[in-house]
Amino acid sequence: MASERIWTAALLVIGDEILSGRTQDKNIAQIAQWLNVQGIRLGEVRVVGDREEAIVEAVNALRGRNDYLFTTGGIGPTHDDITVDAIAVALDVGVVHHPRAMEALEAYYATRGGLNDARARMARVPAGADLIENRLSGAPGIRWGNVFIMAGVPHITAGMLDALTGTLEGGRPVVSRTIGCWVAESEVADLLRVTEKAHAGVAIGSYPFFREGRVGANFVARSPDEALVDACIADLSRELEASGRQVVADGI
Repeated sequence: MASERIWTAALLVIGDEILSGRTQDKNIAQIAQWLNVQGIRLGEVRVVGDREEAIVEAVNALRGRNDYLFTTGGIGPTHDDITVDAIAVALDVGVVHHPRAMEALEAYYATRGGLNDARARMARVPAGADLIENRLSGAPGIRWGNVFIMAGVPHITAGMLDALTGTLEGGRPVVSRTIGCWVAESEVADLLRVTEKAHAGVAIGSYPFFREGRVGANFVARSPDEALVDACIADLSRELEASGRQVVADGI
């Protein structure tokens, strides 16, 4: 396990509306879950506003230390959708209208008022880019090297992820198992640390809560190795029960 290749991705969420609180981001969870299935770990997430210098700095930092970088937001038809232009600056390339993107938009808007200049902005890509299919709204996503430029609208993002399924190189999917226990997290912190150390390759997450007037926690073991996860959960359950605590399979 120690020598197994770990594939990582970063997510850059772009938009003043996210930082202002007007819009709540829903893409982090769905992209993380999709990446897990692809055998890729979401290692970091950054949120920036609609400022070119912030986008450029983040793109170059994140794509350089991860196998993949996904961005969401800022690829619409309005003047403040600057993601494509900013990423082109980061990549040191120009911006062009992709011919296949123009064809897709022309077909989509043929019965929706036609393709005007504003809508044609959604066919602009950093020079040398490929497209990510979008079956829902005509405007495609964009792939340039290890950078994937996607919509901010969650259901459109989901469709783009579906189009990418199985096309990215990754490792084994991450497997997780959960148990719950009515116990204060601080009371079992040492047990969690010792158990994780005894099962190299497994990460244990602890998620405390307060319900029904008492404290408890759910413990989640994660690893690409299902057998290791099962062994870790079995050992943790046994130790918790040996200390007189009841363990709830699949969490509380």
